[in-house]
Amino acid sequence: MSAFDAFPLGQPAFVSNILDRAAHLRRDDEKLFALEQKPSSRAYVVYRDSLLVKREGDKVRALLSIDEALKCGANPGTIFLGLRDDAAVFGMGLSQAAAEKLIGREDYTVTELRGMAMQGALPPQELSAIAMAKSMVSWHQRHGYCANCGTRTAMKEGGWKRDCPACKAEHFPRTDPVVIMLVASGDKCLLGRQKHFPPGMYSCLAGFVEAAETIEDAVRREILEESGIDCTDVQYYMTQPWPYPSSLMIGCSARAVSEDIVIDHAELEDARWFTREDAAKMLTRTHPDGLAGPHPFAIAHHLLGRWVHDKSDA
Repeated sequence: MSAFDAFPLGQPAFVSNILDRAAHLRRDDEKLFALEQKPSSRAYVVYRDSLLVKREGDKVRALLSIDEALKCGANPGTIFLGLRDDAAVFGMGLSQAAAEKLIGREDYTVTELRGMAMQGALPPQELSAIAMAKSMVSWHQRHGYCANCGTRTAMKEGGWKRDCPACKAEHFPRTDPVVIMLVASGDKCLLGRQKHFPPGMYSCLAGFVEAAETIEDAVRREILEESGIDCTDVQYYMTQPWPYPSSLMIGCSARAVSEDIVIDHAELEDARWFTREDAAKMLTRTHPDGLAGPHPFAIAHHLLGRWVHDKSDA
């Protein structure tokens, strides 16, 4: 399966959630403990930006039994993600020491999640649940101490909360909103590249929404700051959860009212206008200059593809 088959236009990675979150079970410790013991329960095991998978021939399987996960050294403190076909699904972490012990094994391996998703090695319908596991495991690893008094906190409610035993503060997982936008001027669109991008790759501009800022204001501000372009007519397209470590990409489009680019080189290596024809070739990796657009698993690809195919925006 190619990336274009796995992520058709309008369906980037991490958006198809197959789980019933079953939030009513999060406060029932006895029920959750019983679910962990059931043979039908499964887990996704996360190590930093990677995932523990089991090799099965030329394929890999990410959804492991609890027993498989524990035998590979996964942390026993599980995060309840929800139910799939009445079976519980949990998220579990893996320590560096446990990950290192798996090096060289033929049955299990720890592999970088982004690469597997881009290559289509994992079923697209599982990626949202995997993203949930990754975001939640990362949050617990980063927020083990109370931000109010510094005391070690305790996991509660199936992992969806941490309580401070000293000052009684409650801490909840956070999601950081990020605007990502396709800005057009007639039959041209604005794309930029950062230094860490692969050679020749350009993508939509993006940035974090700041405190007390609307999505529309964030779009206009980020475009102006990074490229010097004024824009208007901000329109919402769709969102994509982005587990690096826990963002929500808010896809938007906007119309430029200026075209003179002034690059903020602290943010971008380059930014330029591309014709619709150029953008179409970049998406299909057929541009004569070797230029490329974003990968189909990212919402930026779908923003650009939507504009390329919608001639009414011209």
